[in-house]
Amino acid sequence: MSSIPVPPSSPAGAARAGAGRWRELVADWSSDRQAFQVSWGKAMMWIFLLSDTFVFGSFLTGYMTVRASTTVDWPNVSQVFSLHVGGTDVPLLLIAIMTFVLITSSGTMAMAVNCAYRRDKVNAAALMLLTAALGETFVLMQAFEWSKLILEGVRPWGNPFGAAQFGASFFMITGFHGLHVTGGVILLFVVSWKLLRGDYDRRGNYQIVEIVGLYWHFVDLVWVFIFAFFYLW
Repeated sequence: MSSIPVPPSSPAGAARAGAGRWRELVADWSSDRQAFQVSWGKAMMWIFLLSDTFVFGSFLTGYMTVRASTTVDWPNVSQVFSLHVGGTDVPLLLIAIMTFVLITSSGTMAMAVNCAYRRDKVNAAALMLLTAALGETFVLMQAFEWSKLILEGVRPWGNPFGAAQFGASFFMITGFHGLHVTGGVILLFVVSWKLLRGDYDRRGNYQIVEIVGLYWHFVDLVWVFIFAFFYLW
């Protein structure tokens, strides 16, 4: 006895079609294939960056709340972050150099991604190593900045320049960002080494370079907000 076809417009047909679509969706998400035309690696990186955005956003919101509510004078950042050069104090000189270095690294990372699209692994790896070197330079300058402030008496629980919350906010926010930069430098070294070794040739694509680029551009963008809120406000 042959089965009677169910019209798609009927409730039973709509339910069967809906169940079929759900099975396809589950099969797609439970396998190592692309979902919504975005690779798993890129999708997971976007999810991680979204969660990290909330973390940094919470830190900066807390900083602004503390600064706006404290009854003690906030330290003068031009004075605190000045460098003594040629017999005079130059405000925010080190911070300006750090920002320039990190923004430059974003440009070299973009060029590395472009080389990866063209499957030019040698130049892609070289530009990633240059990006890592610029990131490490940024971290070293940040370590110098920390050392200078610690020698001047700045601590997480107080400082000689004004409100005690300044030290806690500074070390927490810049330290958390510096940890991200350090992690990105390590990731850049690892991916560039694997790129030169030919690991991604066997896989047939260099998309990992773009994924690392997403992380690095995010780290650079976060620093722009830290620079604006913490050093210019």
